[in-house]
Amino acid sequence: MNIIFKILIGIGSVIALLLIVALFVKNEYTVQRDILINKKADDVFSYIKFLKNQDHYSKWVMTDPDMKKCFRGADGTVGFVYAWDGNDKAGKGEQEIINIQENEKMDIEVRFIRPFAGVAQTVMTTEQLPGNQTKVNWSMSGSSPYPMNLMSLVMKGMLEKDLAISLEMLKTNLEK
Repeated sequence: MNIIFKILIGIGSVIALLLIVALFVKNEYTVQRDILINKKADDVFSYIKFLKNQDHYSKWVMTDPDMKKCFRGADGTVGFVYAWDGNDKAGKGEQEIINIQENEKMDIEVRFIRPFAGVAQTVMTTEQLPGNQTKVNWSMSGSSPYPMNLMSLVMKGMLEKDLAISLEMLKTNLEK
């Protein structure tokens, strides 16, 4: 009985410590990565504004080749929705184009359903640089309620890595 009591005290202490740490972790998160692509900005933007093209460069989309996809509206235009329902890694959700500034910026709202409900705002921008190079920036921001905000300590690094991998695949595809 004494050992069980000590184990329960230990588990309770760990949970209490995590809940206290979560009090000091921001609820909001932002991650971003950028890359240089050897193509003109209008060519790059013309590719990324079509969400269906993410099938060829988004690490998240590629986590489940058998993912069920559903589309509403005209791809590459405001209001287009790309919905997915995949395995445990891919989860379930949808993303919607909410704003386009042609050849410059696209705002997308991502609504996650599974494994955790949540909403994130993603922005993809293109900037023409000298020598037919384009700087592409991909950012994601959102918030997590207490105590789920504790997960952002781990998730931020994973999201940054996934964005970098996706941008590398985008670069490879466009520079072929």
